[in-house]
Amino acid sequence: MDPTRIPGDPSATSFVRRLLQLALCAACALGATGALAWSRHALATGPALAALPEFAGLPAVKVESLASFLAAEGASLEQVLADEERWAREHVPTYPPRPDALRFTAAGASDAAELRRRFVAALRIAPDLPLALFLQRDPGATASDGRPPLAEREVTTLPRDASIEASRFVALREGEPVRPIEVATTASDEPDYGLDLGLWEDNGTPQGRIYGFGKQPFGNPALDFGTQAPLHMGFYHEARIIYAAAGFLKRTYPEYRIHLWRTLARHALATGHDYWGWRFAGWAMHYVQDLTQPYHARVLPDVSTVRMLWINGLYMAGWPSAREHAVTLVSNRHLALENFERTALEAGHRDRRVVPAWFDALAGAGVAADPEWSDDSPRRVVSLRAADAADALDRTLAATLPAHYVDDPSFDFGASEHGIDLFASLARDDAGARDALVRAIAPRMADFGAYTRAVARSLLAARR
Repeated sequence: MDPTRIPGDPSATSFVRRLLQLALCAACALGATGALAWSRHALATGPALAALPEFAGLPAVKVESLASFLAAEGASLEQVLADEERWAREHVPTYPPRPDALRFTAAGASDAAELRRRFVAALRIAPDLPLALFLQRDPGATASDGRPPLAEREVTTLPRDASIEASRFVALREGEPVRPIEVATTASDEPDYGLDLGLWEDNGTPQGRIYGFGKQPFGNPALDFGTQAPLHMGFYHEARIIYAAAGFLKRTYPEYRIHLWRTLARHALATGHDYWGWRFAGWAMHYVQDLTQPYHARVLPDVSTVRMLWINGLYMAGWPSAREHAVTLVSNRHLALENFERTALEAGHRDRRVVPAWFDALAGAGVAADPEWSDDSPRRVVSLRAADAADALDRTLAATLPAHYVDDPSFDFGASEHGIDLFASLARDDAGARDALVRAIAPRMADFGAYTRAVARSLLAARR
């Protein structure tokens, strides 16, 4: 039975669907301003992986350029990626098949640049991402190891982002030794540097026209990073009526990316290319970590379906302010959460006494054992836990952060974020509210750490 159908009134069925479509299209367009999920993933990835002794203690590996990796493994990657495409078509609902013309072939490539172009196209990632050899520095690091600093433009295609601007990068040289934990930690941030930008056919990019993803299902293409939203958000646990009215919400693909990067990581590790094995692993961790963020697992936290219908009924009657109010508040709370998380972790890396509960949670303190990883984990476990926590966390943000940031529909947090440090300001003005928000986020940090380690543990056996 159609869950949106109102018995005896076909026109009402259509009206309900239209109302929900308006609500959800608007919500996704504006709400995706927070498509970066947790800001600076590396800040949390490092402590999470340090709590896994068998990973943290791995010996150094040799840095390897992508060109060297492809020159050595190009032929074997043909079958690996063909098998991966078959898996995605069979296991990812609504998956947009990769065009056969993009199937990866190494034979006949005229040079390293052509081999790279074919590989990037087969992965369907942004072709202009530098993919440089680099590390992100811990905010608390003071000692220099002699590695030269690297400018932001060498690692990202984003014109400006507060999170990246706060980061410090250093260059690596091919052949030099580097610890796997440093590689994976740095790489866990990298998908937010432009990896998934401009991939949809209506994004006005050359890759969007050939990659076969179709039109962008939601998110705001006009935003610097809005086009990555459907690959970083997993709306798997909305009410049936929501999907009936807005089927585009089913077009979310983090589990596709996770499986792809884990497959490449496993292959690289099994063939002796440990640097790229752990770099691909870090990419996989990123999308798993995104799904631990409640605003990436729920479209409109703490907004009921009935309320959506009501505010959009007002919109259709000519009063748009209620809908605009709701969407702006959700977007601002999403971004405020990210800002608080980032600034708290930056402070914590400089002084671990600042947010010890988070570092304990990331390390799995008090937990008997981490979960085991499976292909179903992103959809059935990770995102479900975040979705279940979304309403309560949204209410806590509204109760603890300054009203101007989270309860004022005239304020645009995304446009005003530069220079805002919510953790420092709350610590100064309302320590009780700061502590309440730290406690509310701690379970999400625990999931972040547990599933990051689950991915790492699932790959350790793959090393040659």
